[in-house]
Amino acid sequence: MIEIKGLTKRFGRVTALDRMNCTIEEGSVFGLVGSNGAGKSTLLRILAGIYLPDGGEVHIDNMPVFENPVVKGRVFFVPDFPYFFPQSTLADMAKLYRRLYPSWDEAEYARLCGVFPLDISARIANMSKGMQRQAALILALATRPRYLLLDEVFDGLDPVIRQLLKRILSEAVGGQGMTIVIASHNLRELEDLCDHVGLMHKGGVLLEQELDALKLGIHKVQAAYMPMPPLEAFKELDIVKMDTRGSLVSLVVRGEREEILQKLSGMGPVFLEALPLTLEEVFISEMEAAGYDLDNILK
Repeated sequence: MIEIKGLTKRFGRVTALDRMNCTIEEGSVFGLVGSNGAGKSTLLRILAGIYLPDGGEVHIDNMPVFENPVVKGRVFFVPDFPYFFPQSTLADMAKLYRRLYPSWDEAEYARLCGVFPLDISARIANMSKGMQRQAALILALATRPRYLLLDEVFDGLDPVIRQLLKRILSEAVGGQGMTIVIASHNLRELEDLCDHVGLMHKGGVLLEQELDALKLGIHKVQAAYMPMPPLEAFKELDIVKMDTRGSLVSLVVRGEREEILQKLSGMGPVFLEALPLTLEEVFISEMEAAGYDLDNILK
């Protein structure tokens, strides 16, 4: 389990993480989403033991992370721009990792080299961004980490490899009990893979919830009224966003679906429909509620 309490990290005058609190259960796939500069990459680097927090506590399996070899042996971090030694090949990097990680699994390494279409004797520096990311993933998964931290892991991968990766990660969670934390702007991919999600903004967590419960607790509703009821009639609803165009009203509403429809039906609509939001729509709605207004950005 990963436990984060009051976590603060500053870079000069910039506060990247501001008294953040979060819990990530063991054996889950946790998606970190948020605005640019929300602190996602900083959080992953703290979890990996790269950065020392300026305040608060971070524990993995009830142990502090920074300068703790026991914890670091259980964690593998794949950054947005993976590092490899100059002129090295995948085979060269594997030789190094065999010495560094006691949990290195030679059979898993061989299996992954057969699954991903890479030449292990080719120089990694000459590979495309997507191929370099595949090399980093092969090395990461072959170490059999208990905690795998991934930053923008889908960036540069073609659709076939993205599907392959999601299957491999799901198998690692189900078969090995691995815990995976993924920071990504590709919400469509996270929606397929994650069971929990944390929405970050300005160095903190706006919400942390099981993905299915999150999507079921917020709805997109469209209704047509003739005539349109006064806006005060909608105040009984927990509205995140509301837009009216003529006789059509579009709402993003928190709450139980049937209760929302019942209240709107009582206003006499000629048309009424409620749909669960995608993760991307939930993200946009919550960010707008937090003051990250798309309309103002585009002006």
